[in-house]
Amino acid sequence: MRPAATVRDNDKDAVLRMTPVLTESTRARRTTGSFSWPTIVWVSALLAACYGPILIALVRQWGDDPDMGHGFFVPVIAAAIAWHKRGQIADKAPQPNWWGLGIMLWAGLQLYIATLGAELFLARTSFVISIIGAVLLLGGAEYVRIFAFPLFLLFFMVPIPAIIYNQLTFPLQLIASRAAEGMIDLLQIPVIREGNVLILPQQTLNVVEACSGIRSLLTLTFMSLVYGYVFEKRVWLRVVLFFSTIPVAIAANAGRVAFTGVISQFNPELAGGWFHEAQGMVIFVIALAILVAFHQAIVRTCNLVNRRRA
Repeated sequence: MRPAATVRDNDKDAVLRMTPVLTESTRARRTTGSFSWPTIVWVSALLAACYGPILIALVRQWGDDPDMGHGFFVPVIAAAIAWHKRGQIADKAPQPNWWGLGIMLWAGLQLYIATLGAELFLARTSFVISIIGAVLLLGGAEYVRIFAFPLFLLFFMVPIPAIIYNQLTFPLQLIASRAAEGMIDLLQIPVIREGNVLILPQQTLNVVEACSGIRSLLTLTFMSLVYGYVFEKRVWLRVVLFFSTIPVAIAANAGRVAFTGVISQFNPELAGGWFHEAQGMVIFVIALAILVAFHQAIVRTCNLVNRRRA
């Protein structure tokens, strides 16, 4: 009988040892409720109800404004990156932070003020701020840190304020005009520049806001962030890629203006219409290729330096 008693004691000890583990597992499952799918769905529904008219007008502008054509891709790419990062929160229980509620209240106040003043930028950015506050409220600071990059990307779906847009476009028009004048002059084609107007023998080109390069600059900066996140892990190099989009976009746009001036000498109709729009798409692809080539050049240079040091 003694061995049987010993076995029963061992079984009882095993059950006692397993009880704390089961208890911790149950607690973990209970704590994940604040960031569960049902919670995410009803919070999303509340945000959609509050910001429905704002979001509808925003999507409509994406379709009407050529400068914001990339807006359709921003939430999709941000959601894809967030989904890719979901594994990082699998073993982290949410720690709701009430500061998130404060951020959401601030976003609501910002929306109210923007509605009174008919200020679209404040109203639209308050939506992104509300999402950040919701993540902090439901998941905690660690969740905000993990999803910081896709949350930051959401700001790129909001058009920049008109006052800033107007301050940027005219200087970019002048830069593009000057650079195009120099390129055309190198080709021995007579050209006279008056401000943002290029006077050629067969055509007079007016470098308008649409040709300032702001469109390619906004899209290229967004693409550089996504490209850097996917293909580069070093933060300093991601920052370099982001700021390198400024000269790349300006140079690419100046090349487009110069090319338009050259081909207009042979056929003035090619300076506008579908050919001009298609040319802009091709120039953007070339600018993106230059950005990728620049990144690869830096990577190979760093690898060469590291090999020599080793």
